[in-house]
Amino acid sequence: MPRSMTAFARTTQDFDWGDVSCELRSVNHRFLEINFRMPETLRVMEFALREELRKKLTRGKVDCTLQVAYKERFCPIELNVELAENYIRTAENLASKMTAPAPISALEIMRWPGIIKESKFNDSALETSIKEIFQVTCTKLVTCRQREGDELSNLISQKLIGISGQVALVRKAIPEIMTRQRKRLNDRLLEYTNGLDNSRVEQEMVLIISRSDVEEELDRLETHVTETRRVLATNIPMGRRLDFLMQELNREANTLGSKSLSDITTQASIELKVLIEQIREQIQNIE
Repeated sequence: MPRSMTAFARTTQDFDWGDVSCELRSVNHRFLEINFRMPETLRVMEFALREELRKKLTRGKVDCTLQVAYKERFCPIELNVELAENYIRTAENLASKMTAPAPISALEIMRWPGIIKESKFNDSALETSIKEIFQVTCTKLVTCRQREGDELSNLISQKLIGISGQVALVRKAIPEIMTRQRKRLNDRLLEYTNGLDNSRVEQEMVLIISRSDVEEELDRLETHVTETRRVLATNIPMGRRLDFLMQELNREANTLGSKSLSDITTQASIELKVLIEQIREQIQNIE
């Protein structure tokens, strides 16, 4: 069954020392593109998490947000005093060159880059917790993509029924269309056949009618519809394959229109192209 590339999943879990939240958002994309937003102290885990996601997905643009919030007693504030002293000396030196320098507060100094140190990531329990939460969130995302994919499959199946209906309509009308076309050509040629070879006239009529025959196009349309249904029933990534099938269906619909001999085939060609384009729009979200 198809899987959509559009999905969202979020997991939050509380621990004695704080809480961890993981959020995954995915949208359609030609390839698999993964972006992480996470504390710099967790960057050491990014490669492993990225590989975990690659095992589950093949296409889509995925944004992952990881957040860790420590409880106060587990998150003491560490200051880079040496750096702060360098900042202060530099500020005082600059202030000595000013007429009325403003005083510098301690809170302002704490906001300067690098003054507050981030706790180093060395807690194996935290690492284990993040991996578990990330895996749970990935599973939720895949489930969401599958659920969305089921809806897309149902929509596409309805459009395929419409295509088959148009093919059946044209196929049913072909005998009457060809009979009417033969009579029209015969009546037209009778006006100009004085002195012409009747056998040659018949050959030309057969040639004209054969060029207008759309049986092959109808057969290929049915074949492509059958193949599309077969692909939709598989569990492999199918977005690109379905897109190719839509190109082939559109090609046959265009040919049907170019060979049109009546309003029935002309209208059917237009309706086919509308249905095919509607399916193509849905396929853009399939993995």
